[in-house]
Amino acid sequence: MGLFASLKPRGPSGFGASSTAEQVTRGLDLAGQTFLLTGCNSGIGLETLRVLGLRGARVLAAARTEDKARQAIAACGPSAAGAIPLACELSEPASVRACVAAVKALGAPLAAIVANAGIMALPKLEIVHGLELQFLTNHLGHFLLVTELVDALADDGRVVLVSSSAHRRAPRAGIDFDNLAGETGYAPWAAYGRSKLANLLFAKELARRLAGSRRTANAIHPGVIGTNLTRSMGAAVAAIWSVTSRALLKSVPQGAATQCYVACHPDVAGVSGECFSDCNVARPSALALDEALARRLWDESERLVAALG
Repeated sequence: MGLFASLKPRGPSGFGASSTAEQVTRGLDLAGQTFLLTGCNSGIGLETLRVLGLRGARVLAAARTEDKARQAIAACGPSAAGAIPLACELSEPASVRACVAAVKALGAPLAAIVANAGIMALPKLEIVHGLELQFLTNHLGHFLLVTELVDALADDGRVVLVSSSAHRRAPRAGIDFDNLAGETGYAPWAAYGRSKLANLLFAKELARRLAGSRRTANAIHPGVIGTNLTRSMGAAVAAIWSVTSRALLKSVPQGAATQCYVACHPDVAGVSGECFSDCNVARPSALALDEALARRLWDESERLVAALG
């Protein structure tokens, strides 16, 4: 348990930074419910897979390849015995659409979509399908996945977008729509921040569009955790980050707590358009609350998805 996490007080929910995914789901019976989870194969995604399965849920466990998803399910042991492995390479529209088709073919309403997968602070600019890779993977891939599956949500289904406090490191304009390829300027953390701000704005606009129904959309900040999300940052930086975070900040079970809480806890039913941190509602940056920016991002995301074919 990280020292800083253990020292933080619990919030109105009764949970806090030191709470684990098992603790926030204790006593819940998720039998008969189906959850779609991206990035199931490592870090807080793997812990989310294990804990949701432990509570009886059937998890549609998506990773970049089906083999990675199968390995993750096996690593979780009996708790994930009912999980179904799926391939979902978020930077490849064809893979995302194949995942959508596979989920729809199962025919089960989704209790929640947990958009957990992501990449962080790529040291060099990478452009795929004409877009900077972090924006494409962290935002646009999930935008395509979620919007195609909204109708597959249960009547009270939830969408959980995993964002980050690093959204505050986005460019001054928030989303620099004239530089989505990164060719007129690229900084690893600014690009990552932009993609995480996009997650928050997407959740905000989706919540607005779901208003009047029982379906909800929220974003979460999991905390700073030593996981292989740091793999793209370079070996030396990743090693320092990992050691520091494990010693001082959140463990993986603590990091998975907020997304598990928002995905299935009864106290979150009906709550929509919020940002959660440490299992409590938190206030993001002013840009993340900009409704006009959220609507513009939605429109641009639709255009980009259509152009990707």
